[in-house]
Amino acid sequence: MRFLVRERMFAVGDDYWIEDDHGRKVYLVDGKAMRLRRTFELKDTQGQVLIDIHEKMISLRDTMVIERQGERLATIKHKRFSLLRNHYRVSLVDGTELDVSGKILDREFGVDYDGELLAQISRRWLSVRDTYGVDVVRDDADPALIIAVAVCVITMAEKEREED
Repeated sequence: MRFLVRERMFAVGDDYWIEDDHGRKVYLVDGKAMRLRRTFELKDTQGQVLIDIHEKMISLRDTMVIERQGERLATIKHKRFSLLRNHYRVSLVDGTELDVSGKILDREFGVDYDGELLAQISRRWLSVRDTYGVDVVRDDADPALIIAVAVCVITMAEKEREED
């Protein structure tokens, strides 16, 4: 499954649609402005909140939390001991860990589980400017979770760049 994301819309307070590769709206990312922490909601086309994404306020390292129906689903942190600056660890509540690595700010990175590619985020296969794709490779992967992970790591990488 491929999804299209318009990059220029990634800002707190902005709302934007994520489309499938046929141009149909699939998810709405609802950025919540005027909050102490970065907060987003991933909604379906009927406006139902599928996933809540927010920055953890008190932590030693930047951390974002993904919740579904008020229950924590995953925590995302910049990988502590990594030679690659753009390497993030996604810890799911069931103990599963996903690795996210690549050129996050260039929108060229992958999401892996146990060495197997789950999704590829890339601009390479698109000709539309300021747009990147999320290609969910495995059929059993949760597309909403993968998109939430992409939103988190891009948000975290951009915040880190602003602080440098």
